Amino acid sequence: MVIDIVKVFLPSTVAFCMGIFITPFLTDYLYKHEMWKKKAGKVDMQGNATPIFNSLHKEKEVGTPRMGGIVIWGSTIVTVLFFFLLARIFPSALSHKIDFLSRNQTWLPLSTLFLGAIVGLIDDWLEIKGSRDHIAGGLSLKKRLTAVLVISLLCALWFYFKLGVSSIGLPFHFELPLGLLFIPFFMAVTVFIYSGGVIDGLDGLAGGVFASMFAAYAGIAFYQNQIDLAALCATFVGGIMAFLWFNIPPARYYMSETGTMGLTIALAVVAFLTDSLAGGYGILVLPVIALPLVLTTLSNIIQVLSKKYRGKKVFLVAPLHHHFEALGWPAYKVTMRYWIIGIIFAILGLILALIGK
Repeated sequence: MVIDIVKVFLPSTVAFCMGIFITPFLTDYLYKHEMWKKKAGKVDMQGNATPIFNSLHKEKEVGTPRMGGIVIWGSTIVTVLFFFLLARIFPSALSHKIDFLSRNQTWLPLSTLFLGAIVGLIDDWLEIKGSRDHIAGGLSLKKRLTAVLVISLLCALWFYFKLGVSSIGLPFHFELPLGLLFIPFFMAVTVFIYSGGVIDGLDGLAGGVFASMFAAYAGIAFYQNQIDLAALCATFVGGIMAFLWFNIPPARYYMSETGTMGLTIALAVVAFLTDSLAGGYGILVLPVIALPLVLTTLSNIIQVLSKKYRGKKVFLVAPLHHHFEALGWPAYKVTMRYWIIGIIFAILGLILALIGK
């Protein structure tokens, strides 16, 4: 038990230190090469201007680099490789025990983190190098969704054919069989969670929310005796906390797509790994643990449908956290209240995941 606890917490600490170490080098490069948007603001999914959002953020997006998510996945990958190489260069019972790179638990979420991060990095690069005369830039929403769908399809096929998973877990050892429908269900869950990645809109907001979510799943995986997976989730948290150290107001950089795409896809994969495959129901508690992402996505859906069928908006601006900004809440108040909600519901989801197990 003691060594398992060390195996979970030590990589988290190492990832945090790695993130703190690499940040000065990264920010020096980002500022030197002006890796930020050349024109502040954004457009909605129909390509229309968003005047309320643009007025709130007209001075925030230009001059602050994107690509801050590199700190998260970079420190995570370095930490995983550190413990992997440590076990090979200095083989011992202890070094092999704390190596948490395993095919059955961590390869898949780590791979999806990296693949999503690379696609997001391409999007960030294109947006940074876009025209100074236009707000829109980067990969189109259609292309980003296609990338997420392809990655999630590959993961779903792996779960269904390689791992033999075709159901989702329910409390008290029940399961809901889905058969082949498991594959589109997996993809739909992944896309839904990814769509909540637009929560990366205020200094420190996304970092605090993602940290609480992965911490909750670290606890669930640990309880299921998936120690390698728990260690990886804790490593994510360490990298996120290093990012957050420099992202609290005023942000030194933004997480942007290279962070949010990789983290959201990895979160979905972790939820499925802690589901029926491990005798749990990690999917059922996902809407609770990831409530801030769920609310973000739902607020966008409600806004779009209301404008289309009612001809008017429900929120002053979507997603929801910007609505609170438009009401006059200071950005730091929105962020900290989201942190509180995220922590409370992450704890609640953790409790629910342990009940009826």
